[in-house]
Amino acid sequence: VSWADRIAYVCHDFEDAVAAGIVASHMLPEVVARRCGTDRSSQLGTFVRSMIDTAATTGRIGMHPDIAEALGAFRRFNYDHVYLRPASRRQADAVIVMLRALVEHYADRPHELANERDDIARDLDAGSPEAVRMAVAWVSGMTDRYACGRAMSLLGWERDRLPAGIDV
Repeated sequence: VSWADRIAYVCHDFEDAVAAGIVASHMLPEVVARRCGTDRSSQLGTFVRSMIDTAATTGRIGMHPDIAEALGAFRRFNYDHVYLRPASRRQADAVIVMLRALVEHYADRPHELANERDDIARDLDAGSPEAVRMAVAWVSGMTDRYACGRAMSLLGWERDRLPAGIDV
């Protein structure tokens, strides 16, 4: 499952980053283009076939070394040019600040969780470890749009503090 997830997100995230103008398709690492192709379908097919062939010939989950090297280069590229670029870090920081504020809000007011989530919350003490766990569980299940909406309505969060690209 870990391999499948890694293969999928590397290929899809690169394609999404190209569509968003974050990177250009010609920036694809040469080792990836040469060994796996330049389009998502070819890349996915190469990575998956390599895993199937490796499992069939060795009896172990893995990938041919040359294709695994291409996958590693692809991941490094995405981390360097997509995930860890300054704009992405700022976006991540905005999300973290907002989610922490929502958790703190609900942990300090577990009775609000009782209205939205669970009657057990009615008996929790504000700020207790149980209230914090329940608040984390509740906030972690929110969609992006719902979390941003709750931050605005409950916390008075201004739109300019929300993560970019969320239509509330």
